[in-house]
Amino acid sequence: MHEVIVRKSEYTYPTLKQSTFEMMDSLGGRQIQKNSRVIIKPNLLAPALPDRAIVTHPLIVKAVTEYVLDRGATPQISDSSAVGSFDKVLKESGVKEALSGLKVEFKEFRESSIVDVGEPFKKVEIASDALNADVLINLPKLKTHMQMVLTLGIKNLFGCIVGMKKPEWHFRTGVNREMFAQLLVKIYRAVNPSITLIDGILAMEGQGPGKRGEPRHLGVLMGSRNAAALDMTVCRMFGISPDTVLTNRFAVEQGLAADDIIVNGELPRITDFKLPEITPLVFGPEKFHGVLRRHLVQRPECDDSLCKLCGECWKYCPAMAITRTGKNISFDYDKCIRCYCCIEVCPHGALSARETLAGKLTRKMLKL
Repeated sequence: MHEVIVRKSEYTYPTLKQSTFEMMDSLGGRQIQKNSRVIIKPNLLAPALPDRAIVTHPLIVKAVTEYVLDRGATPQISDSSAVGSFDKVLKESGVKEALSGLKVEFKEFRESSIVDVGEPFKKVEIASDALNADVLINLPKLKTHMQMVLTLGIKNLFGCIVGMKKPEWHFRTGVNREMFAQLLVKIYRAVNPSITLIDGILAMEGQGPGKRGEPRHLGVLMGSRNAAALDMTVCRMFGISPDTVLTNRFAVEQGLAADDIIVNGELPRITDFKLPEITPLVFGPEKFHGVLRRHLVQRPECDDSLCKLCGECWKYCPAMAITRTGKNISFDYDKCIRCYCCIEVCPHGALSARETLAGKLTRKMLKL
């Protein structure tokens, strides 16, 4: 049986700090030992101001850091960002300024250790600092995700995969969303965070988790010792089945969570939260899959008026399906695995997922 704490909150620091400290106490924070090394893992996806809802808000990172310092432990802020240098992300997000004057180390995940996570992946390289920490505190941002529907507690730990190893894993799992979800659960199990606090005060809806998403005020801070139970509770807050987020399903199958969740606090009911439309990536006889991928299934597209040809999308694309053609970019939809990493990393919000009219009509006829 797992407890999930839900509290109404805002980014007003004195009250936010009080709520955070109380939640940390309730979730076992007092077990943090003096002189222990504590990794604080926020979502630091890309350089972005806090009001874009792309990164964990700096005041939540500050409150947790001060809690760790009060316990006499040594806090370290770490992540492996997808876009921009780690220092640039820290500065633009406001995290570095918020923590100025505090005795804290900022250290990008760089070195990895090999972990046997079991079938079907076996050996996975995971950030050594995350694996060797005495305590790891997981601080995800509540956001939509074009591939996984939502990025929450479990998905946030994909940031413990260092650098360009992340797109490599996207490529290895390919168009199989279920396979990628299984990988995320295996990483969660290996990292095993002690506490997860989700920043849902200013969340992101629409085509997240990057700059194409839309900020949405929810005013909630949620926490648990069990990230899977927390993620399932977020789904219930939105009035959707927990299995909508595939990582929840595999977490239950692997015995990491169950339906016997105790909610401590008032869970809001939010039924108009804009989730991304997740459509089938392939369907029908295999011999037609090439045609489907080129003309029917959902795919990334570029708004040329917003594109700056910065190159982030084609550098990060795990399938090498994006090329620059003069003043535009073009997609090879045969190669594209629909991981939507390009949408995630685009610093200008120029990319989005679209389904062709023919694709919509075909799905409607086939009732997919």
